[in-house]
Amino acid sequence: MATLEIRDLHVSVEAENGPREILRGVDLTVKQGETHAIMGPNGSGKSTLAYSIAGHPKYTVTGGSVTLDGEDVLSMTVDERARAGLFLAMQYPVEVAGVSVSNFLRTAATAVRGEAPKLRLWVKEVKEAMDRLQMDPSFAERNVNEGFSGGEKKRHEILQLELLKPKIAVLDETDSGLDVDALRIVSEGVNRVRDTGEIGTLLITHYTRILRYIKPDYVHVFAGGRIVESGGPELADKLESEGYEAYTGVKESA
Repeated sequence: MATLEIRDLHVSVEAENGPREILRGVDLTVKQGETHAIMGPNGSGKSTLAYSIAGHPKYTVTGGSVTLDGEDVLSMTVDERARAGLFLAMQYPVEVAGVSVSNFLRTAATAVRGEAPKLRLWVKEVKEAMDRLQMDPSFAERNVNEGFSGGEKKRHEILQLELLKPKIAVLDETDSGLDVDALRIVSEGVNRVRDTGEIGTLLITHYTRILRYIKPDYVHVFAGGRIVESGGPELADKLESEGYEAYTGVKESA
């Protein structure tokens, strides 16, 4: 069973007045088959956690450890982390000019699987996955994320998730910018992968609406760069009714 273990993780980012600590001792274990939701106000460090796990160069790990099945994730390059079974669905997916979606997906699958998928089987696999996400077939020939709507970008992220089949998926505010229909379709895609029982999911979100579609096993409240409370799905209901004020001392505006 794949296990992602985060222990006493401290992360800083360069600021005008020198390094600024964002993560201040994060402890978390995500096992294959589990869904963990991390909820917290804007600026609490949720996305920093996601990008630090993935290896974004902007963030400097100053203490602690991240392991996947006992292997030191922090010593791996970004591509090594992906091949090891880590996946990040970004809040703001980047554009990749001159690279078609179809080429991007097949190159990624080749890297993760260790060999190029047989073309005829691969085309069928991609088409079926796109159909499930209600994506037009012509989408495959467009350049990655160029001119994509918010919903198209998020569907493309979940398309990658379905095809690459990672051990641990970190979904950073996947619900951001989605209308109700797109949220439902994207959530159904996440649930299809999750229901195989072969993936651990770390779902990072600010609002509870996505949790109506993707039911977490555990909910963690993130504030001040660390997890300040953990519980079951009922904790999300508490946050829905009471907000984050009890954890931050600041009342959020509507």
